[in-house]
Amino acid sequence: YGLDTYGLRYFNVFGKRQDPNGAYAAVIPKFIRQLMSDEKPTIYGDGRQSRDFTYIDNVVEANLRACHASSSVAGQAFNIAYGGREYLIDVYSDLCNALGKEIEPCFGPERTGDIRHSNADIAKAKALLGYDPSWSFREGISVAIESYRENLRGV
Repeated sequence: YGLDTYGLRYFNVFGKRQDPNGAYAAVIPKFIRQLMSDEKPTIYGDGRQSRDFTYIDNVVEANLRACHASSSVAGQAFNIAYGGREYLIDVYSDLCNALGKEIEPCFGPERTGDIRHSNADIAKAKALLGYDPSWSFREGISVAIESYRENLRGV
């Protein structure tokens, strides 16, 4: 059809109004919902596994940049993330502090097939798409928590 396409690989996206329920719920909204309900979240493994979390507004920026990208980079794939590394146990601690909770997590066995560390190389997206994530993990989590507080009251 002569359509230029671009592959965008999203890494651990989180943000406002993300569904905290279900078998495939992302860890951040799931932890927030559980903490707000005074439940003990389960961390699989020792919590020292890391992820490259990126706030949803960074993903929106990447999508817009891909829409306006040069046809000379069509057909290529790009990693879309913040380009940082957060340890799950530290994320959990940050969420507890932000929500004013002192709930110890449960530690379960490591999940089969789960990768230990995930940290995206976003250099190609920066160079060819002009992608420059403007929301850090901390900035995004602050906005997301406020959204969950509003939307999950009484859950």
